[in-house]
Amino acid sequence: MKRILLIEDNAEIRENTSEILGLANYEVLTAENGKIGVELAQQESPDLIICDIMMPELDGYGVLHILGKNAETAKIPFIFLTAKTEKSDIRKGMELGADDYLTKPFDDTELLNAIETRLRKHAMRSNEYQTTPEGLDIFIRDAQKVLNLKDLCKDKKVKQIKKKGEIFSAGDMPQFIYFVKTGNIKTYKSHPEGKELITNIYQENDFFGFEPILENVTYEESAMALQDSEVVMIPKNDFLTLLYSHPDVSAGFITLLCKKVADREKQLLNLAYSSVRQRTAEALLKVNQLKDERDKINISRDDLAKIVGTASESVIRVLSDFRDEGLIEIESGKIKVIQPARLEKVVRWNVAR
Repeated sequence: MKRILLIEDNAEIRENTSEILGLANYEVLTAENGKIGVELAQQESPDLIICDIMMPELDGYGVLHILGKNAETAKIPFIFLTAKTEKSDIRKGMELGADDYLTKPFDDTELLNAIETRLRKHAMRSNEYQTTPEGLDIFIRDAQKVLNLKDLCKDKKVKQIKKKGEIFSAGDMPQFIYFVKTGNIKTYKSHPEGKELITNIYQENDFFGFEPILENVTYEESAMALQDSEVVMIPKNDFLTLLYSHPDVSAGFITLLCKKVADREKQLLNLAYSSVRQRTAEALLKVNQLKDERDKINISRDDLAKIVGTASESVIRVLSDFRDEGLIEIESGKIKVIQPARLEKVVRWNVAR
């Protein structure tokens, strides 16, 4: 239940508005003047504040100014509630950081719509959405309301990809961004000699394939399913709308998208500066997330070598060393990580046997 702080000196308006909010299933805190309102905001950290402007003790402008100086209260959505409608008053409130402005008298629908809109926008800006298929659907529904675009992502679809099925190829012009619903996807680069380098492995709840859209270039790598998978496909135009149409919509979305960019930069640095032993240890920790119910990883030595960025023979030698050191077990070609903490030490310090 969302908590709303109502700061209003008029007892009748305060009681009536509080009743409306309670019927709409909000928890309501009330204050009869600005000074008490500031104290309650600092103590209770409400999800939204509705504040009158003309009040004794401390007016609404003062309340907003004080709360804006505190990092914890500055981010709380703030709606002014006042009978003053002159442009100069509205401008002053917005310059201080108010999110919306309602004038008295107002009807129930106008008040509740303003609150719902501000809470949705704040949720997006605060990145409160879960990176799951359900969280993505909620995000898109809220974006539709904020942007007033009912058809946004109407062409979003889930595609079934068989093991080794191709999703896109190097040289293709991107038409979608992708979100892994189930399964695992690898992206890789192929060289003229026939060698292959896996650039990334995407798991459930990962986005991929969006960088070329941002750069307006073709794919430099290919994508293929490592196992039977499901991917959510969001059309390019919808992706750009989510990213650029409204700052409240884009803020949380950008955070989700940037995670794999950071991973990519880290991987390229590792290829340049880390030893094969370190890179193999890191690759094992990465693919360990793909283990089955018996904690075993079923991945070919070729695919593991492509993640490491070296010859399969080199990876096989390192795996043999790790097995002799008791870090892993190998049975029927499947790998089981026994000592993940020691593998992490190998990644950090390349410890000797």
